[in-house]
Formats: sequence, structure tokens, C-alpha cells
Amino acid sequence: MKKIAVIGLGIIGGSICSALTNAGYEVDGFSRGEESLQYALQAGYIRQKATDLTQYDVVIIAVPPKATMHYLDNATFKDGALVTDICGVKSVLERLVYAKPRNYRYVGMHPMAGKETSGIRSASSDLFDGANVIITRAEKTQESDVIELKEYIQAMRFGRIIECTAEEHDKKIALTSQLAHIVSNAYVKSPEVRGCEGFTGGSFQDMTRIAGVDETVWTPLYACNRENVIKELSGLIAHLQEYCDALQSCDDEKLSQTLKEGRLIRETIKRENKKK
Repeated sequence: MKKIAVIGLGIIGGSICSALTNAGYEVDGFSRGEESLQYALQAGYIRQKATDLTQYDVVIIAVPPKATMHYLDNATFKDGALVTDICGVKSVLERLVYAKPRNYRYVGMHPMAGKETSGIRSASSDLFDGANVIITRAEKTQESDVIELKEYIQAMRFGRIIECTAEEHDKKIALTSQLAHIVSNAYVKSPEVRGCEGFTGGSFQDMTRIAGVDETVWTPLYACNRENVIKELSGLIAHLQEYCDALQSCDDEKLSQTLKEGRLIRETIKRENKKK
């Protein structure tokens, strides 16, 4: 059986370890934090600390973008090892990997799963059950490598697997994840947020659920996908201005039409999702 190392023991890395261990794989882990490492050992997520990456057939990198790039460019891997990562940006990683010959095989991966909390104490073996996961393909990606990665993905009990280019991934994620977190984070900055207990329902909970972003994690993600995020954010600002203009001019007909446009788009999305 192939030996697997997971670098980074946060909520995603810890959950990967737990899920693969439960599936019968030999999994070791590494974390810069001793507390996370000891927790993973005591919980049975990993067998032991991963100290020499040349001993592993598969390496899963589950750390922020800058650290991921450092490993991909500087770490010493076993010849022919399959190396993947879980970063929320992909183009910058692919450019780095393929900038020069490597002794390892690389395929990008992005699990679309998580919680409002972070850290290994939030990890669980069922975090990925039924969740979407994205695999990114480059011109040099080998089909056999994708098939192998899918084996581990299926062992972690993901649901739908999406395959696309790194560029396509970064464009979509700028909208579906990165912009959404900015909107939620900005939404809670209203002074009316304080003292609103008893005035909230599902709408408020939905809008604020992801406001508590870890700026040390998300700032590098935005920086690595800057152009796509700016495009989506600028578009959102322009659309919001339409609502504001209609309200300021007391143009209820325009306001109604603007709301209708959004409703019809949402209904189209729901119909398309039902067909899949």
C-alpha cells in the first residue's frame, strides 16, 4: 500500500488524515505546531510524524498558498511521487510547478468543504462526505495521475468531482467563494449590527455566517487571485449602485425591475441545478 504524507494539520489537513486513515491508508502528518501534531496522533488521525518526504508515494499539501509554493518549489520528494494541494488558488501554483522540470507528478485539488471554525479540533472524518471537489488539469497532466488522485478522493467520500483548468478554477472561485467572504465581512461592518439580537432570522444568519474570515489565510488567497477578485467585486459594486440609484431617485419601477432581474437569474440557476 502506498504511503501518504499530509503537510498541514488544520481542519482540512486533519480531516484528510482522518478520512484516509479510516479508509485503510497508511497516513503520516506534519505540522509546524506541536499541539496539532499531538492531537492528530492521539486522535488516531495519523500513524506518526512525517519527517522525510522522500519516503512517501503521495504528499498532500494542506497549508496556505505561500507555504504551499515553498514546498512545491523547494521540498525534496520521492522520485515519481504524486503531489497535490488543497489551495483555493491554482494558476499561480501551476506556473510555479511547470517553470522547471520536477521529479514528482503534480495535480491540483480543491475540496469545497469546511466550517466556520478552523484548526484540527474542528477536523472530522466525515467533513468531505458528499462535498464537491475540484481537480485542475494542465497540458502536462497525465490521465493516470488524475485517476490515482480520484482514488483517494473517493476514499474520502467526496461527492461530485469537477475537472477544469487552473484558470477556470480561479475565475469561478473568485465569485463563489472569495467574493462571498468579502461581502459577508463587509456586511457586518454596519453600526446597526450591534444590538440587533431579536431582530435576526435566517437571512441575517446566512449573510454573516462566513464573515469571520482569518485575515492571515484569506489575504494571500486574494493576493494570488487579485485580477479575478477585482473583476467580480467591481461588478458587484456596479450592480449594488443600480439599487441605490433607484432608491435615491424614488424610481420604484426601476427598483422592481432590478429585483426581478436577480430573481429570474436565481430561478434559472435553481432549474439548471435540478437537471444535474
